[in-house]
Amino acid sequence: MAPRKKVVEVEVDGHRLELSNLDKVFYPEAGFTKGDVLDYYVRVAPVLLPHLRDRPLTLKRYPDGVNGMFFYEKRCPRHRPSWVKTEKVWSEGNDEYIDYCVVDGVATLAWCANIADLELHTPMSFAREIERPTMLVFDLDPGPPAGVVECCEVALLLRELFERLGLRSFPKTSGSKGLQIYVPLNGPTSYAQTKTFAHAVAKLLEARHPDRILSRMAKALRVGKVFVDWSQNDVHKTTVCVYSLRAKERPTVSTPLRWSEVEHCARGRDGARLVFEAKDVLARVKRHGDLFEPTLTLRQELPSPPAVEKNRGAAR
Repeated sequence: MAPRKKVVEVEVDGHRLELSNLDKVFYPEAGFTKGDVLDYYVRVAPVLLPHLRDRPLTLKRYPDGVNGMFFYEKRCPRHRPSWVKTEKVWSEGNDEYIDYCVVDGVATLAWCANIADLELHTPMSFAREIERPTMLVFDLDPGPPAGVVECCEVALLLRELFERLGLRSFPKTSGSKGLQIYVPLNGPTSYAQTKTFAHAVAKLLEARHPDRILSRMAKALRVGKVFVDWSQNDVHKTTVCVYSLRAKERPTVSTPLRWSEVEHCARGRDGARLVFEAKDVLARVKRHGDLFEPTLTLRQELPSPPAVEKNRGAAR
């Protein structure tokens, strides 16, 4: 007979929630339990929730922790509480609307953690305006022996290019092995525009630094280079949300950075500077607040791809 779940009933924001197996170890190397996951997400909620609000959430669930099987879940589970908000988003693959979970409060965030949704993945757009991205994103993925140091070098090239185009950009760790660079837009645009622009930027950087940068997805070509993944700018794609845990050996987090930290990493060639676990992120938030807050409101307009070509000198 299967052991009975240990259940604790709590009230979160006026909603009753049953939490189970809080002492179950989800990150064995760190001894980080399901209760620790819940504690982290509840404590980081004030800065995390604005980045989740109104966006359809793709769950990545690890019922037995990071060393067990996992699965992605786009449909919000039917056993969800009645107070969990959902939004319908059209799925071309399924030829129907899918009800996605939308995390709009601490209670829903805690419920997601309780069903072992360790990672939070969201698109670049809101559920009700799914065709309009609010930002541009580049995922910098290093091919060994390249690592996060090389990603920092490429990130600085991107920042320089964007600055010449009059655009501000914001870096964060992926919580895994690379970096992600966000360019907030928050105005009228489309994925056709953002994807075309991102692809042009990636190809430009590859043309200027073919020994270090790759714009093509072929893994065989990535050895020792940084793949500038422009393809994330698509209505069908999601990216790990800022402040999300990652399902790695230890409870690392996708963490917003200051550009000075990226500079120090590149100059000191010390990638360990940019590895942050849950406890580190909570301390950073207390010290710095939400370094990613400007991505929520800063309005910027993308120039056309030909304007990028006129600024080739920025990638040198």
